[in-house]
Amino acid sequence: MCCSGFLKIMMFVFNGVIFLAGAAILGVGIWVTVDSSSMLGVLAHIKDAPPELAQLANVGYLLIAVGSILALMGFLGCCGAITENKCMLLTFFIIVLLIFIAEVAGAIVVLVFKPLAKDILDNLNQKFVEAINKEYGNNEDFTSVLDSTMTQLECCGYNNYTDFNGSPFQNGTKLYPAACCSEETSEKCDLNTAQKQDVQGCFNALLNLIEDNASIIGGVALGIAALEIAAMVVSMVLYNNIGK
Repeated sequence: MCCSGFLKIMMFVFNGVIFLAGAAILGVGIWVTVDSSSMLGVLAHIKDAPPELAQLANVGYLLIAVGSILALMGFLGCCGAITENKCMLLTFFIIVLLIFIAEVAGAIVVLVFKPLAKDILDNLNQKFVEAINKEYGNNEDFTSVLDSTMTQLECCGYNNYTDFNGSPFQNGTKLYPAACCSEETSEKCDLNTAQKQDVQGCFNALLNLIEDNASIIGGVALGIAALEIAAMVVSMVLYNNIGK
């Protein structure tokens, strides 16, 4: 009886966290969907972008779906444990199991199609540079979002400062974005300064960021998988103990 009570408390706390996380993801998804000036807005200005990349525009809807599922899962887990409702606990178990299977399948797909993902990003190179040449300094939304991205990642363009050659901004000012020059210099970011600073492109910066945090990402993924397995085990234990 004592063990059963402890499991109920653990299920309630665990699923309460899941519910709050789901609500947060749902909120972010709604924000991304309605915020046209977010980073995803840049995609609209990349002409003839790879079809696979266009799917990123739906990430807001994906976050809404994931957040809704997590919130529902947390609700079912909490209520099922407290009210000892077999139907809720079984539904919770099935949802967690399906999510776990989807995560395993997703990991396999990522490993198998990793070269394809690199090809997609390589193909994006030319399209992104074309968008910079056409829109940077001419389209306020595109310019501000790209500036913000470059500042946060401490990078310049997709490859480097040469991506801005021929852009409306560079043609009009004969300068390059401030992000293409080190913050330590007080000089204007002209061609000579940009060449000397040689700030890395955002593509490489993003890859480095992922590689630097690969162990953290892997640890978090393993932790989530362990929690999901534990949640399934606990839900089944409570399910079997109901009525005894």
